[in-house]
Amino acid sequence: MSDTIPADAVAGAFEAQRDRLRAVAYRMLGSHADAEDVVQEAWLRLSGQDTATIHNLSGWLTTVVGRISLDVLRSRQAHPEASYDDPLPEVTALGDGPAPEDDAVLADSVGLALLVVLESLRPDERLAFVLHDLFAVPFDEIGQILGRSTAATKMLASRARRKVRATRRPSAAGREQREVVQAFLAAARDGDFEGLLRVLDPEVKLTAHTPGGVVVVLGATKVASGARLSGGAAGQGRMVLVGGRPGIVSWREDGTPLSVISFTVTDGRITTIALVTDPARLALMDLS
Repeated sequence: MSDTIPADAVAGAFEAQRDRLRAVAYRMLGSHADAEDVVQEAWLRLSGQDTATIHNLSGWLTTVVGRISLDVLRSRQAHPEASYDDPLPEVTALGDGPAPEDDAVLADSVGLALLVVLESLRPDERLAFVLHDLFAVPFDEIGQILGRSTAATKMLASRARRKVRATRRPSAAGREQREVVQAFLAAARDGDFEGLLRVLDPEVKLTAHTPGGVVVVLGATKVASGARLSGGAAGQGRMVLVGGRPGIVSWREDGTPLSVISFTVTDGRITTIALVTDPARLALMDLS
């Protein structure tokens, strides 16, 4: 809305924006709890603001939510022990016959699959893509949040768009992504450090949900070192689709699930790995 908001109407005007702001923050952060915290912080900042200085409440709030979300994303990179509360993805077994590529394409159309892709983007790329492509915020306003020119912001969004499209191709891309994952597993099994580096993006991010909490590992060297030391145990599991992404499910000898791993592949390299070994979380997943 373009008119200045009377002080006594601020709460109602904010509530009218709450759902949209929550959606912006969730797409940015991939966490319902973090999104709620961001929206609440935006309300606190609005409460302390002279409303006479706000001539476009919707734009002002979007900018505030964008800036807070960007701070959270950057904090996660500096302190990667951040927690995530995404809904658990659907796990689909791959049989010996043709892979259900249509299922992967369908999964790509839902929000969870998009969030997996967005995790592979840098914070500034993610902000530019989410605000412009998903919420139609003009590039000049996004540039103000990032402290960049409009042209530089357009380039960020374009780069992010290419990454998103690369992971959302149908059929052939699904097979190519599985081949990259299989190469990763083979290299891990053989202890081939150089082979691991060839299929890992330099900025790859591994998020492990363990019984002790969430552990995040950043960078190809660290991820490759850990994979080599593990001896490729995941290679003994079964290939599946996890939220539409190539993955592996492994079981213990007694038939209980040991781990679920999913991979995001962009331009022929693995950009994110999600590992679940927490028995409580595994119990909530349909692994029958």
